[in-house]
Order: sequence, then C-alpha cells, then structure tokens
Amino acid sequence: MEMRNQTAFLEFHLLGLTNDPEIECLIYGIFMCIYLVTILGNIVILLAICLDSHLHTPMYFFLSILSINDMCLTSSTIPKMLVNIQTQNNKISYIQCISQLCFVSVFSGMENFLLAVMAYDRYVAICKPLSYTVIMNPCCCALFVLLCLLFSIIDALLHSLMVLQLSFCTNLEIHNFFCELAQILKLACSDTFINNLLIFAAVFIFAGGAFCGVIFSYIYILLSVLRMTSQRGKKKAFSTCTSHISVVFLFYGTGLGVYFSSSVTAFTRYSGVASVMYTVVPQMLNPFIYSLRNRDMKKAFWKFIAWIS
Repeated sequence: MEMRNQTAFLEFHLLGLTNDPEIECLIYGIFMCIYLVTILGNIVILLAICLDSHLHTPMYFFLSILSINDMCLTSSTIPKMLVNIQTQNNKISYIQCISQLCFVSVFSGMENFLLAVMAYDRYVAICKPLSYTVIMNPCCCALFVLLCLLFSIIDALLHSLMVLQLSFCTNLEIHNFFCELAQILKLACSDTFINNLLIFAAVFIFAGGAFCGVIFSYIYILLSVLRMTSQRGKKKAFSTCTSHISVVFLFYGTGLGVYFSSSVTAFTRYSGVASVMYTVVPQMLNPFIYSLRNRDMKKAFWKFIAWIS
C-alpha cells in the first residue's frame, strides 16, 4: 500500500525514438515539420468546409470532426516530445503520463469510431442514394459523433483508472516518445492480468467491431459499384473510397500490430516507430488523402486561397 501511495511522486523516462544526438536533432526537425503540416493542413480543411456552403453535407461534417480530432491527437504527443528533445530532459511525471495516456486513448478511439462512421456514410451514399438525406440527417450525424466521443471516453477512462490501481518500482523507462498503455503495463510491479484482459477486450469489441463495420460497408459498396452501368459513377465511387480505405488499413494495421505484438515481445524503439504510424502519420496525411484528391474539396480549397489573398 505504501508503494502505491508513492506513485504520484514517480517520474517516467520517455526514451524517444533514438539515443543518438545527431539523429535526435534530425527527428526534432522532422517531427516539427510533421506537426506544423498536420495542424495547418487540418485548419485549412476546416476553414474550406466552413466557407463553402456546397460542402455542408454529412461527409464533410465527419471530415471536419476528423480534422479536429487529428489535431488533438497529434497535439497530445508531439509537443511533449519536442520539448523533451529541446531541453534534453526526457522525464515525465506520473500525473502527466497518466493524463497523456488518457488523452491519446480518447482521440485514437475517436479516430477508430469516426473511420467506421465515415465508411457507413459512404455506404448509405452509394448503396442507398435516394434515402441518403433521410438517413444521414443532421440529428443523426450529431448523434453518431456524440456516440463516438462517449465510447472513446468510456474506453479511455477504463484503461486510465485501471492503471491508477497499479504499483510501479524503479525501472520506469518507456521506449517510446509518449506514454503508451501497453508499455506502461510492462513497467508495473503489481499484477496486470486484468489490465491486459481489458486491453484485448477493448481491441476485440471496439477496434474489431469498428473495423468489421468498415469491411462490411465496403463489401456492400463494392458490390453496388460493380452493378453500376455508368463508368463515370464507378470512377467517382472508387475515387471516394480508395483514399479512405488506405488510411483505414494504415491506422488499424499498425495500431493492432503494436498491441498484439506487445504481449509476446519485448519493447524496443522499433515499437516506438510503429506507434508513429498510427498516432502521427495518418493524421498528417488525412488532409491530403481525404481532401486534395476530392474534386469538390479542391474547388473549396482554391476558393479559400482566393478569399485570403
């Protein structure tokens, strides 16, 4: 009990992606650029959608929510990493670590559910076009977002509260640039069986359920597109879907790979690199993949450029 009461005074050490000072400087520059591109790119997307009334549709409403979430997810990890490199201090307090863990869980969970909702939106738009405005009405869209947020918060709180019950000893080195749940559990002195069980249950129910929703949506979309007689319609449908599905596989593939491998392998900095693939890269690429390849979004983008110039 005494050890558990002292956890509030513990400090973790974020080892980052490398211990080479020269490579660390390069990483600082790369991640600074990634952060700026992510923030500015998503802000431009938000402003373009707000200023163009033609984009006030469910699809772009979900895209705007995704942009906000991407900025929040990136801001919960990269700034702390940049400060650590600049100050040459890789320490993070127990409270800060748990807080970062909670925020990362909320926003990554939100991304998980939003990708499924966006897939469902495309399914309704392509497979049930006549009922699209009825099914995806403003109240329904708002409800979808609120449910995504609610499930994400519940999931994050469950993991965070269970971590608060753990005791930690002396070896508090995290081979990553942020406090990742699976790595924190490896540092605990007390039994983490319930925590690991909760992780796999959450992965199976939340991530697995959302991913299955995406897969089934795109199976029906593919069947519907193949029945189309218009080549222009097929091309437009495939153009809309391929960009989304590529980010889906990038996000789910790396995220699930990190957590499943964590149960059987020791953590190294390679796991930190893998974490970059689902907490940093998709968030940076989303403005380009979802928007700049979309004809309507391109028009809105040039309207925005004309408006500010």
